[in-house]
Amino acid sequence: MAEKKNNLKEKLLYKPGNGYDKLTPAEEKKMIAYCEDYKKFLDNGKTERLCVKYCIKLAEERGFREYKAGMKLKTGDKVYFNNRGKAIMLAVIGKEKLDHGINLTAAHTDAPRLDLKPMPLYEEAELAYFKTHHYGGIRKYQWVSRPLEIYGVVVLKDGKTVEVNVGGDEGDPQFIIEDLLPHLRKATDEKTLDKAVPSEVLNVLLGSRPIGDKDDKDRVKLGILKILNEKYGIVEEDLISAELEVVPAGKARDIGFDRSLIAAYGHDDRVCAYAELAGLFDAKNLKKTGVCIFADKEEIGSVGVSGMLSQAFEWFIGDLCKGQKVDIRDCFKNSFCVSADVTAAYDPNYAEAFEVRNDSKINHGVSFCKYTGHGGKSGASDASAEVVGKLRKLMNDAGVVWQMTQMGKNDNGGGGTVALYLANRNIDTIDAGVPVLSMHAPYETVAKFDCYMTYKCMKTVFEKA
Repeated sequence: MAEKKNNLKEKLLYKPGNGYDKLTPAEEKKMIAYCEDYKKFLDNGKTERLCVKYCIKLAEERGFREYKAGMKLKTGDKVYFNNRGKAIMLAVIGKEKLDHGINLTAAHTDAPRLDLKPMPLYEEAELAYFKTHHYGGIRKYQWVSRPLEIYGVVVLKDGKTVEVNVGGDEGDPQFIIEDLLPHLRKATDEKTLDKAVPSEVLNVLLGSRPIGDKDDKDRVKLGILKILNEKYGIVEEDLISAELEVVPAGKARDIGFDRSLIAAYGHDDRVCAYAELAGLFDAKNLKKTGVCIFADKEEIGSVGVSGMLSQAFEWFIGDLCKGQKVDIRDCFKNSFCVSADVTAAYDPNYAEAFEVRNDSKINHGVSFCKYTGHGGKSGASDASAEVVGKLRKLMNDAGVVWQMTQMGKNDNGGGGTVALYLANRNIDTIDAGVPVLSMHAPYETVAKFDCYMTYKCMKTVFEKA
């Protein structure tokens, strides 16, 4: 009788578990190698522009060519479309015509950060600063008293574009935003966390050394401009046409005595972007055309020419369809998309925010999310049972360790991805990605096992969906 009961349990009960219980030594070796390559991607991709640049380098090393309108393509051809240096789409042409649909993965490579205001440079009390405007959802108190780096481009008055990268190389200066000492914080300490450090005090300290005559004004500011002019040819007016991003300093690092975790800036959502890119690189014998997207602007609503709402997506897929005399609407109707975005990992230190039976856990594999949004699923695409079932079967057949998730307790917040924007185009879409601890913090943490399973998920989607 006991044996029959045990058989019934085995047959009927769902028992998700820690992925390390299923990990073979051979797979662990592949996992470690994959994560080392991922850390290189992070270190070379501190901004969405740098992610695109590094993506092109990796793609061209693997035989991808830049796509031009009307380009004649055949099965196995590999192309990429660079959208203004801030977003990119890559495609590997499959055996079937595009009216059978495409297998699509879409991640974003923008991350919460500080952008410069249009007229950022000023001097106060003989200190020079950049004024900033926070980009995306950040907890502002986390950005003070930590080393910072600055990356981006500046368009000069003659139309020339110069690239600015300061803080990442050994020996570079770095930057900081001061905090108020605890001795003088009585009034501030009475405020809630979201108001204790207002956005307008997130001013980046640039220097303190004056130049010129002691009776001159703004001598420290002038000293900073002199350095910028000598190195980049920048004058103050050029900062109006600058796109400079302030990000946390430091490289991706292993975390824990067992090195099972990775901490870095920008896991959300570069951890999924790299997984889909590597998955497309490694996918074999594609039946359907595989398309990988690095989108921009997700953290502020996927807007603009480089966001997922842009018609750039229709242009690229539409031009591929035109080359095969296919209606893009037929292509979309028969396509399958994984919106590759992270989710919140259950954190026992903040258990009250989570729904332990339904939130994702570290080392339990890639997380599938049927719906995001907030409140009563507001802002969610809400994948159908058929779409969830299809992805489940694909992963089970391929031996990919996966879990289902939502994101926290009902009415306790929520989040969004690009999923609804793909679904709105009549493409079957579901979210899948890596669970993250400390999401949207300057330094986020993920598990190597989950990173690797997300890569295997993306590869399987390209090959089998």
